[in-house]
Amino acid sequence: MPHSSRSVLTVNLGRAMATDYTDCPDGTGIDKRPVDGPVRVSAPGPKGVGRSGLAGDMVCETRYHGGDDQAVYVYAREDLDIWERELGRELANGVFGENLTTTGIDVNGARIGERWRIGRELLLEVTSPRIPCRTFAGWLNEKGWVKRFTAAAVPGAYLRVLEPGEVRAGDPVEIVHRPDHEVTVSFLFRAETTERALLPRVLAAGDALHPEARAAALKYEARAAATATEASHGR
Repeated sequence: MPHSSRSVLTVNLGRAMATDYTDCPDGTGIDKRPVDGPVRVSAPGPKGVGRSGLAGDMVCETRYHGGDDQAVYVYAREDLDIWERELGRELANGVFGENLTTTGIDVNGARIGERWRIGRELLLEVTSPRIPCRTFAGWLNEKGWVKRFTAAAVPGAYLRVLEPGEVRAGDPVEIVHRPDHEVTVSFLFRAETTERALLPRVLAAGDALHPEARAAALKYEARAAATATEASHGR
């Protein structure tokens, strides 16, 4: 794939809106729409306090979204196109709540810890997949959406901000570092959802791994070790 083909199609920002499919008192910022001009991107602060990494973008439910390790959400236009055909409806850039809609990048094949230089200044690092929630299902209004989205295992990626900067539509994306391990966004997603036995293997991603994913993997590993010990003692 030519380097020049990797780029940001649109930068999408959302405002808070009240809905009946979230219990967050601030509503939801999932309705993200393309904007013109540059948008400043920086680390928003720790989860629970920090919101979106993009200036002017709203993250309402800080228990599950936002913060330094989920500062920017990216989804590929190519994957939106596949969903368009499957759902039989148009899906505009930003409709999945993504901050950046990209082209030419295998977002779900990106490895945890992979680093992307976007434009001249901005440097992002892949941390984790998006896990579908009730708000996402309510927003799209597709029957069985969480189950369908999970089965497809094309969740899009969250990234942290290593070097702040501006982003705008048309900016080139350069993959400047690709770690030597198997833990892609899709692999981690499957480990966290439908294939829990994969969890110990995600630890190969090292320090780049989202802290919550690391904790889940270590807990699974400890439980498996305890079960094996009990079995060896005939309990």
